[in-house]
Amino acid sequence: MAIRSYKGVMPSFNSSVYVDESSVLVGDIKLGDNSSVWPLVAARGDVNYIRIGERSNIQDGSVLHLSRATKNNPDGYPLIIGDDVTVGHKVMLHGCVLGNRILVGMGAIVMDNVTVEDDVIIGGGSLVPPNKRLESGYLYVGSPVKQARPLTEQELAFLKISADNYVQLKDEYLVEVY
Repeated sequence: MAIRSYKGVMPSFNSSVYVDESSVLVGDIKLGDNSSVWPLVAARGDVNYIRIGERSNIQDGSVLHLSRATKNNPDGYPLIIGDDVTVGHKVMLHGCVLGNRILVGMGAIVMDNVTVEDDVIIGGGSLVPPNKRLESGYLYVGSPVKQARPLTEQELAFLKISADNYVQLKDEYLVEVY
C-alpha cells in the first residue's frame, strides 16, 4: 500500500478496513470501521483533513482532496464522508461534506463547500458546483446538478444494501490479502 505521511501525520484505520495496494493515501485521513478503498484511488489529506465513516466505500479511480485554509476561508474545506456511503468509480470529491447513506454515481464531481444531506443519490456524471446543499431523500442529476425527484422506498433501501455489499466484498478481499 502507498500509505504516506505528510508533515508527520499518517492515514489511520484498523484491520477491518480494506485499502487496495494500488491506492495512494497521504496525510490526515481517518477511515471508519469496515470501510474500503479500491484500486487506483488517490486521497490527499495534506492541506486539510479527510474523514471517511463506517461501512463506506471509495471505488476505483476516485480522487479525494480538500481546500486549504485561506484569509477569506480560515478553516478551508475538509472532506467528510458519512457512514454507509458508496462512492462510485472515477468520482471526484473536493472539500465537501457527504452525510449518511449516499450513493455518488460513477464519474460525478462534488466540489468545495457542498453539503449532501443523508439519503441522497447523485447520478453518474453529475456536477455539483461549489456551495450547494442537496436535500435529503432526492435523486440529483445533471451538470450542473438539479433535483430530479424523490427517492423511492426501493432506492432508499438500496443505499444501505449497496454499502453492505461492499462490506462483504472487502471482507472477501481481506481474506485473500492477509
